[in-house]
Amino acid sequence: MCTVTYLPRANGDYILTSNRDETPKRAALAPKGYQIGNKQIYFPKDPLAGGTWIATDKARFTLVLLNGGFEKHSHKPPYRRSRGLMLLDFFAFERAESFASDYDFEGIEPFTLIILDSNKETKVSQLVWAGDKLDYKSLNNDTPYIWSSSTLYPDPVRLERKTWFDKWLKERNDFKQEEIIDFHLNGGKGDAWNDFVMDRNGEVKTVSLTSIEKSRDRIEMTHLDLLKEKGAVGTLS
Repeated sequence: MCTVTYLPRANGDYILTSNRDETPKRAALAPKGYQIGNKQIYFPKDPLAGGTWIATDKARFTLVLLNGGFEKHSHKPPYRRSRGLMLLDFFAFERAESFASDYDFEGIEPFTLIILDSNKETKVSQLVWAGDKLDYKSLNNDTPYIWSSSTLYPDPVRLERKTWFDKWLKERNDFKQEEIIDFHLNGGKGDAWNDFVMDRNGEVKTVSLTSIEKSRDRIEMTHLDLLKEKGAVGTLS
């Protein structure tokens, strides 16, 4: 939930990839389908709160969550609802705009939510909740993006990570899922504190990688559990 890239492809296809930086004590369950309301939603599940940081209905919506808004905030529990459950609440809405205008965000810790809507053409939007105000905007669906969580990475580090991403982009004319996964696993400069796969004395580290690829009418989720030896791989087709 702490490093996310979006790569556009032809005909509204895309690759959305997320590294989850978390305490190893909160290892998630492998992705599978869950009945949420009247929809089947696919996601890796956080066993602590029952929510997730990345999910897709394999039909229209794919979402990914990062902790924190534009700037680092002070952690002030208790919170009314977890961010991971808030993400799942989204799927009760028919439009991203309706979720942004009608959902009650009060009492939820700050977050950034990226929403991909594949109704006809893919639309990309960003919803940032700062704890006291909401910022919702549409993004260019033809532009690659990278996000790094403000709770772990200050502005200079986020900017440096963007330069790594920009350099990676310049070396490619097309995007392949295996290549962006490799970048998410190996990007950086040998700094365990701030590389894409990070480890801060074992207290917070990159525990998993999840990549969702939309190709024509097919959406696949690839999940790597980095806490297991050699990284357990699972794919949902």
